[in-house]
Amino acid sequence: MNFNEIIRNNKHNVKNIIRLITKQDNEDLEQEVYIKLWKNADKYEERGTFKSWVNTIAKNTSKDYLKSAAVRNEQNSTYDDFVLSNIKDKKSTPESRAITTERQRRIIRAIDSLKPKFREVIMLCEIYGCTYDDAAKKLNCPIGTIKSRIYNAKKELAEVLSDLMNE
Repeated sequence: MNFNEIIRNNKHNVKNIIRLITKQDNEDLEQEVYIKLWKNADKYEERGTFKSWVNTIAKNTSKDYLKSAAVRNEQNSTYDDFVLSNIKDKKSTPESRAITTERQRRIIRAIDSLKPKFREVIMLCEIYGCTYDDAAKKLNCPIGTIKSRIYNAKKELAEVLSDLMNE
């Protein structure tokens, strides 16, 4: 197995997979894919095509990168819901608490008004914190369906709650 030939034959495909998943060109990730290929070449079993094995490594490397980037951003963010909910507002008044309570009721009513399939994914992913993969398994449907439903549900919620978003 000539490694230079492997890189030459798969470079375009690896670059496209990384760009598709991470939404950016990332030469470091490309290098990481090739290093993983080199380190794991002895583990390749001829069950599928070699190209599909390379693609799988590129996909998994890109997904791992996104997960680690998301974790770093989460840890560095002070806008985390947990942090915000634990900051005490010293100027909290009965009026502001009533406004907050009413906002929460409107949001709940808006979620309840969604189509059942949209409400289901919003509850699982946004309220209970399930990953898209977990939601797909629980609902026994493809992850693309989960993503589509989340997108459409958020779009509907944004329309119904547009006045709250402008406050």
